[in-house]
Amino acid sequence: MDEIDAILISALQQNARVPIKALTQKVFLSSPAISARIEKLEKSGLISGYHASIDPFQLGYYIEAFINLQMSPNQKPEFYPFIRSCPNVVECNCVTGTYSMLIKVISHNTMELDEFIGKLQKFGPTETQIVFSTPVKPRGIDIFKSLKSSVALSKHSPQEPNSNGQSCQETDSSGCRDTQKTLGKIRRA
Repeated sequence: MDEIDAILISALQQNARVPIKALTQKVFLSSPAISARIEKLEKSGLISGYHASIDPFQLGYYIEAFINLQMSPNQKPEFYPFIRSCPNVVECNCVTGTYSMLIKVISHNTMELDEFIGKLQKFGPTETQIVFSTPVKPRGIDIFKSLKSSVALSKHSPQEPNSNGQSCQETDSSGCRDTQKTLGKIRRA
């Protein structure tokens, strides 16, 4: 992944429906080049999908809660199919600490939440926190910070040889894009 990929990923995290034409103006590449980069990022698994953000409140889910569940590891074969089948569970994480599961749920009302907690308690004790507000909504990863801190990335973007067998770092005029000029333009944009 290079800085151009980071710009594309950042733009797609903000709006997965951003037109390719708008991306061409951000990174100074052609539409086919951008499409190829996005396809490569998808195939690598770095881009794992595109999703619409839904406001549960508008669908009548007025209660959002986090439930901590303490259970024995030998219950996981029974628990995992159960929790996956619950439509009100929007996320379930296996965590460290006193509790082994952290479950994010949405409910229409507190009675519905209480009924669900009762079903969970067959696996072990629970502790529940009801959300009053969410000052930080789910957001994308700061890809630029990840790019800068990644030890695995080289100082320069990966270069493929041109038709003469030279990398873009070796030449300016043999059919390769001058990467440093491009990145300079991107940084100023």
